[in-house]
Amino acid sequence: MDYLISFINGHLEYAPYLIFFALFLAGFNIPVSEDGMLFLTAYLAKQNPEKTPLLFAAVFLGAYISDLISYFLGRFLGPKLWNIKFFSKMVSKERVSQVTNFYQKYGIFTLIFGRFIPFGVRNALFLTAGLGKMNFLKFALSDLLACTVSCTTYFYLYYQYGETVIEYIKQANYIIFALALSLVLFLFFKKKILTK
Repeated sequence: MDYLISFINGHLEYAPYLIFFALFLAGFNIPVSEDGMLFLTAYLAKQNPEKTPLLFAAVFLGAYISDLISYFLGRFLGPKLWNIKFFSKMVSKERVSQVTNFYQKYGIFTLIFGRFIPFGVRNALFLTAGLGKMNFLKFALSDLLACTVSCTTYFYLYYQYGETVIEYIKQANYIIFALALSLVLFLFFKKKILTK
């Protein structure tokens, strides 16, 4: 991360494009950390306040378009994705069904909550929305709101508090992940018990 920061600092005029492009690639499941990009962007903005609007626009649009790419991969490649070993391990058919049920029951809150879950869950959530044939306009508008909430929150925290807040955010991410996992397991076992 230090190398990336020093490289971008040395080529600040390209920073928004590099940040946007890195997040764009994340939409294709290339492992680029959205949280890392948000931290990097906030760090650069703090060092160069005049670039803040452009840097935030780059990270926000990169994150949002990345979500749309994941959705379209799921929607148009559909079941063919399960022929790819990497993907079939990441998103099972049962998980698609569960997440589709979450979308139907909780709508936009699934996306808002899901955007705060780290460890690759975000992309799986967006792929699943596409696989489950969620209405595109509904997805795009819901995710726009969810992306606005998460990007603004993280950018603000990183901008205001820098590295001192990273450990707190990591701990919060673990808690959110544990809560999400507990909820999924609870609903899974509840369904199993009811179907017996």
